[in-house]
Amino acid sequence: MNNPAIEEVLSHINNKDTFVRAVFSGRRRNMQVPHERIDIRPVELKNIIKLQMQYSDGRKVTSRNVELDSKEISDLFNQGFSNILVEFTIGSIALRFTKKDELLIHRESGERSQDLSHDRVKSRLLDPSDPFLIEVGISDHKGVIKPSRQDKYKQVEEFLRLLSPTLTSAISAGHIHTPTVSTPLEIVDLGCGHAYLTFAAHQYFKNQGLPVKVTGIDVRPDSRLRNSNIAANLEISSTIEFKAQEIADIPISNVDVVIALHACDTATDDAIAWAVNSNAKLLLIAPCCHHDLQSQIKEAPEPWAMMTKHGLMKERLVDLITDSIRCQILKILGYRVEAIEFIGGEHTPRNLMIRAVKTSAAPDEIDILRYKEMLALWQVQPALASRLTEKLREI
Repeated sequence: MNNPAIEEVLSHINNKDTFVRAVFSGRRRNMQVPHERIDIRPVELKNIIKLQMQYSDGRKVTSRNVELDSKEISDLFNQGFSNILVEFTIGSIALRFTKKDELLIHRESGERSQDLSHDRVKSRLLDPSDPFLIEVGISDHKGVIKPSRQDKYKQVEEFLRLLSPTLTSAISAGHIHTPTVSTPLEIVDLGCGHAYLTFAAHQYFKNQGLPVKVTGIDVRPDSRLRNSNIAANLEISSTIEFKAQEIADIPISNVDVVIALHACDTATDDAIAWAVNSNAKLLLIAPCCHHDLQSQIKEAPEPWAMMTKHGLMKERLVDLITDSIRCQILKILGYRVEAIEFIGGEHTPRNLMIRAVKTSAAPDEIDILRYKEMLALWQVQPALASRLTEKLREI
């Protein structure tokens, strides 16, 4: 290790009298991390202080307790995390590794208190009594989740657990500006429908004290009217609005986050293309109903005909090809891309989400070559490629 700043941070983590919490997140250039995020805090067990480590993969969190001065803690500094925040009773230290692997250090003073309790109430990102949940009928008038709406509430929570750490890491890494009242975080939800997740994102970040401006887009005028009325009832119309438009008709604008969940077939491509052209920094896309390439592929190249002769297997394979091409196009255009699992509740059996953060990294030649080889092999012209012809031509 032999780095004074890292040694200082480690000493704070191992100080049982002053340590409050630590967060490891983000990924250094050309490195892989074992977890999306690791949270550490002190806990008292049988009058002994230990460190509780919570490992998050973006959907679920697992925990274990380790001793102070554990090698498991010191090893974290060599595992590729780009952002390290440590808070203690009189201040905090934040370390950030830049794209050039330079270490930036930021210190703040301020009083904080320890919480050594082990069995804390399960963390909820959105309180069941939030007025939005009551207004849309997920919670009853007492602020209790209705038994029949537990699945919808779980979907909202899972979505926020995907969005929150990704956004935090993107802001810490400088990919997204730190939101202020004058320059709030701009979020656009394309194909928002009943806007459960649109409202959820708004309320969550509002409760976190993060200035936001949220826009929900849906082609149906009745959805716009319903959602606008809910926003008015909640008295939040100044920071969230709804429009009835086709995605292709929405004027290009500079946004931070674009959400598009379960847009059918090429509507997903419309959403991705709009996000790219709008210079969106973070994309959360859950595709649905992949008909585009299904209709283009009449004969499969060998040896894939062994699979595609079975209709169900062809459908699943081409779904994967479609989303793989979408991921590759985003990567070529300067995004760091992951395909992760997202359970969409009762609305759809589709559970894949494309999560992309714009880093503006230049594509490797091998990535461009693989993309072209895939199109040539399957003899397809993806809808997304046709919508981003000019962007791809610049590569």
